[in-house]
Amino acid sequence: MANHPLPAPDVAREWLQTMMLIRRFEERAGEMYAKAKVGGFLHLAIGEEATIVGSARAMRDKDYLISTYRSHGHALVRGTHPNGVMAELFGRVDGVSKGRGGSMHMFDLEKRFMGGYGIVGGNLPIAAGFGLASDYLGTEDATLCQFGDGASNQGTFGETMNLAALWKLPVVFMVTNNQFGMGTALERHSAVTDLQRKGEGFGVPGMECDGMDVLDTYEVTQEALRIAREERQPVLVEAITYRFRGHSMADPEEYRTKEQVEEWRKRDPILQWGDRLQDEGIVSAEERERFDEEAIARVDEAVAFADASPQPPPESLYDDIYVLGGQVRGWYSVDERSAGVHRGEDERVLAQTEGDS
Repeated sequence: MANHPLPAPDVAREWLQTMMLIRRFEERAGEMYAKAKVGGFLHLAIGEEATIVGSARAMRDKDYLISTYRSHGHALVRGTHPNGVMAELFGRVDGVSKGRGGSMHMFDLEKRFMGGYGIVGGNLPIAAGFGLASDYLGTEDATLCQFGDGASNQGTFGETMNLAALWKLPVVFMVTNNQFGMGTALERHSAVTDLQRKGEGFGVPGMECDGMDVLDTYEVTQEALRIAREERQPVLVEAITYRFRGHSMADPEEYRTKEQVEEWRKRDPILQWGDRLQDEGIVSAEERERFDEEAIARVDEAVAFADASPQPPPESLYDDIYVLGGQVRGWYSVDERSAGVHRGEDERVLAQTEGDS
């Protein structure tokens, strides 16, 4: 681990507790997926907790965070309640996005978590848009955009780096280098494997942090955000980390050996941070055990909450669709669940009328 001075004891303990919560949440999410409680795809961030917590704790409350489809931990670290995150995975009405976003597209504007994003590299230009908005509004709000190593090969990467540098946008781009783009090793998908350098040709300087070390990630991200905020200079940070589980729950993991995974597990970010705090007398072994029990209890509560939350009614399918209304000629869709052929957006009123009769 990098030799940075430790933060205040209460801060150090909170980082440990939050990493534990994310780990236990992700483990339970995987179990719920296996029980068919969660639909679609599920991407777990087990092993990447230090990257998530260290970078987010370097942010101000009004800064913007946008992530990828591996987004549960980002929502939790920004303060979204675990109940709302789990209910979102379950597709229920009490989810943080009312069951509309699911695992990959949850969103919490109040916490300035601007979403998971399902398209590889698709969040990069959106992050530049947040930075441009900060400039237009004259605020000091910065944006942290997290994406995977595979996304650094997308066309949106170069386009966004160029515009961010040209317009001097207050954005920190963090490439979470977990060594694989889906199932393809870094050296097989990127000609440049020192990913922090990939923005230099566009005018975006790079920095590197140990993504398995929450404190090093915090320190590097804090400096990158300072540069972005004060100097109006976008920065590319490479967080070197590793995911202990597959790309998604559907991943058979045939592209890496068990020995490689076990070698990286020796650097488990939660165990490393906990050991350091215990060695420094900040936490005891009993406290670490209690923190873990508390994390499990919070996740148990979240699962029970999600399971009790109702499914969205079928007629709500047409809620919050911005193309509906007088500005669009014709029908957006046809729905025949209620009597007669009618516009889909009228389904809620018709369903309610039928229910009252």
